[in-house]
Amino acid sequence: MTGVPVAPVTTRGSDFADLARQIKQAGLLQRRIGYYAARIGANVVLLAAGAVAFVILGDTWWQLLTAAYVAIVLTQFAFIGHDAGHHQILRTRRGNAIIGYAHGAFTGISYGWWIGKHTRHHANPNQEDADPDIDIPALAFSEEQAVAKQGFLRWIAKYQALLFLPLLMTQAIMLKAAGIEALMRKQVKAAAVEAALLVGHLAVYTTAVFLVLSPAQAVLFILVHHAVMGVYLGLSFAPNHKGMPILPAGQKVDFLRRQVLTSRNITGGRWVDFLLGGLNYQIEHHLFPNMPRPNLRRAQPLVQAFCHQRAVSYTQCTITASYAWVLRHLHTVGAPLRARS
Repeated sequence: MTGVPVAPVTTRGSDFADLARQIKQAGLLQRRIGYYAARIGANVVLLAAGAVAFVILGDTWWQLLTAAYVAIVLTQFAFIGHDAGHHQILRTRRGNAIIGYAHGAFTGISYGWWIGKHTRHHANPNQEDADPDIDIPALAFSEEQAVAKQGFLRWIAKYQALLFLPLLMTQAIMLKAAGIEALMRKQVKAAAVEAALLVGHLAVYTTAVFLVLSPAQAVLFILVHHAVMGVYLGLSFAPNHKGMPILPAGQKVDFLRRQVLTSRNITGGRWVDFLLGGLNYQIEHHLFPNMPRPNLRRAQPLVQAFCHQRAVSYTQCTITASYAWVLRHLHTVGAPLRARS
């Protein structure tokens, strides 16, 4: 595990241009349409298998296993939606948008809302008052955020390391709710189209669940599905930036250092690539967000070597070490609140 970098102050801007030339010459920005066709096809088959199992099993408590299975498969759908949002799949913006909206319809998460939020994150990773991913009511990522919280949210921040996993169980529902709120306020493009897609998702999902299962089983199916999906999504995104330096509001940092010093890679081989949807190459992804997922593995040694040459701290660790890192950070941030109790 490399050391945690401190917040940078450099303003050199030519380093990224030099790296970008190397990446382009290596052909790592070229589309990988065949890869994505196979990945999307596999996901569809896996979801269809889950639907068949759901129908065959019928009215039984064993369906809670089906709920967990569907949650895992739909998280893989979400990873494809993420890649479409970064224009990694097809050459045209329209083609990627169609894939993104379709996958949003399957997951029940607003693609248009998520794109806006995620774009702000990529532009300002771990920067106060700019990155929406560190502006979460139920969590504090700095001591300043922790002491500013009031009431029940203050109590959560006090013990947030212990509560982290239970909080992740609500993540899928919170994402869906935030997207619906944005649609109702017409804060996204193509709001009418996306609203129709999400209403269709909700109608098909609830009808199927309550038609096949008893009311009690149906409710538990929905809870298990969303809890597992929330944990999977949270454990896929949390290791990427949480616990890395937080930049003060307004601090000027060149693009390469802004992206590298606030991000953390997860090592572990191809099974981690699959499990985390390529997000384990977070540094490379933040530097080249439109790079197709399968190319990130090839870009990683080039980026790491370049950062070493330019004395830019490059952070990576195992998946278990990353979760320990995140929990230690959350525990430390909540310490001032516990000291005052």
